[in-house]
Amino acid sequence: MASIQYYDVILKPLVTEKSMSGMGDKKYAFLVHPDANKVMIKEAVEKMFPEAKVASVNTMNCPTKTKRRGTTFGKTAQTKKAIVQLTADSKEIQIYQGL
Repeated sequence: MASIQYYDVILKPLVTEKSMSGMGDKKYAFLVHPDANKVMIKEAVEKMFPEAKVASVNTMNCPTKTKRRGTTFGKTAQTKKAIVQLTADSKEIQIYQGL
């Protein structure tokens, strides 16, 4: 497998009620590449958002689910979520402003 670049690590931000309530504590949620580790996620956030300094990263693996349509069985895609905690002196991430 090819190496994962920092712009491939973060797929999209998660915009849910729970993730929006964490923004007051400078916690942001992202969908990330399933093979990315915490160090890669931290580097990707700091490179994509230069004003943000990451304090900690928590990750969750969301396994595949078996789905059925008629007699055909299939599986959903495997995903990974990351909760990124910023330091107290860092600025907010710009993509979340105005939400």
